[in-house]
Amino acid sequence: MRTQPVSFVYRQLHSHFGADIVVAMALPALRNIDAFPVEHEGETMILVRDPESFVEDQLLLGPVPFFVASQLDGLNDITDIQYLLFQQTGGRLLSEDQIREVVDYLDAHGFLASPRFESLYREALDAFRARSSRPAFLAGKSYPDDPGELREFIDALYAGNGGPGPVRPNDTAIGKGVRCLIVPHIDFPRGGVAYAHGYARLASGPKPKTVMIFGVSHAAAPVPFILTRKGYETPFGTLHVDTEAVEALAAACTWDPFEHEIAHRSEHSIEFQAVMLAHLYGTGVTIVPILCGSFSDGPEPDTSAFADVNAFLKACQQVMRASDGGMCVVAGVDLAHVGRRFGDAFEIDDEIVHAVKARDDEDLACALNLDADGWYASVMKDGNQRRVCGLNAIYASLKTLDGAAGRGELLTYMYAHDPAGGIVSFAGIAFQEE
Repeated sequence: MRTQPVSFVYRQLHSHFGADIVVAMALPALRNIDAFPVEHEGETMILVRDPESFVEDQLLLGPVPFFVASQLDGLNDITDIQYLLFQQTGGRLLSEDQIREVVDYLDAHGFLASPRFESLYREALDAFRARSSRPAFLAGKSYPDDPGELREFIDALYAGNGGPGPVRPNDTAIGKGVRCLIVPHIDFPRGGVAYAHGYARLASGPKPKTVMIFGVSHAAAPVPFILTRKGYETPFGTLHVDTEAVEALAAACTWDPFEHEIAHRSEHSIEFQAVMLAHLYGTGVTIVPILCGSFSDGPEPDTSAFADVNAFLKACQQVMRASDGGMCVVAGVDLAHVGRRFGDAFEIDDEIVHAVKARDDEDLACALNLDADGWYASVMKDGNQRRVCGLNAIYASLKTLDGAAGRGELLTYMYAHDPAGGIVSFAGIAFQEE
């Protein structure tokens, strides 16, 4: 009985006997994609999309084509996939032409790590590098691109049901302001109330000179933090970068913090904060945009694993102290991601919602007490089963704050349904200067 795919055996023979053994050609690998089940015309299909938005097409694949796609690891060839499908389904066979059709379809839409995608990527990279500022990627998609329409849209978030009421910043406000704000990065229609309560609190105090924004790199960046020198465009104008602060942080990195700068291009977690800030202050504040990538998979912030992370965050503390009260930290984060949309087998019911809230409450209790290590350990004590995407950005924000404010105030806690089946929870928290 065969226990390994044919080309695996060919490769082993080739390693022993050399080029006289013919080795089947491996198929290109599937890129890092976002995939989740959806109901389409009474059937369960898999929606496939690019989390980095180099490709804006979204594909619907049936179960068998998606299985073929999932086996494209850069090593398997057509024979391997035929064997694996036969093994998985208990006898289902696909012809070489049928598998090739799936591969060609994925490649034509830019979902394979192939020369075609390399060309698309290079074109996007060159265009991004050539710009002095980052375009408002989601303007006209997630929110209006017309300044007047956008102002009305955001005003309605404040004045609508559950909001804090109409808000205008007080340019003459003095005294102690917000030093750190935790707000969502979910889309405005679902998270608008939480955005509004957070930014209303910011607007009630003195206007910050600079806002250091920690966002989430949803594209799974391989480094802890990604910087950019590019300002963030919004329909209200461009928020320029505090270049002195960015250079000070870059000097603290043991990696190149600009190598993966293109992650900023389509990432929404900072863009939505830039829009909210520009709505309040126009272009009258500068920003320090920081995307958080990979820290560690451990259950707590291990000293050795977090050495580079904490050295960077020490530099963030120093930059904040040097601002002499003129800087605010914003974390654009969501909390739990639970349900079929995110890979769970269960449906959402009241019991699941209550369980998610109970665990979120545990984690947030640490955050409210400015306990960054406790926050991280609380989220990770179950291996982050709820997929708290704001784990690293909240840790970074609390470390940066470093006691520069009093205990946090929970402004809002909410959850929203995902249309593909699941819930996302999020919160608004303000840390006021003591």
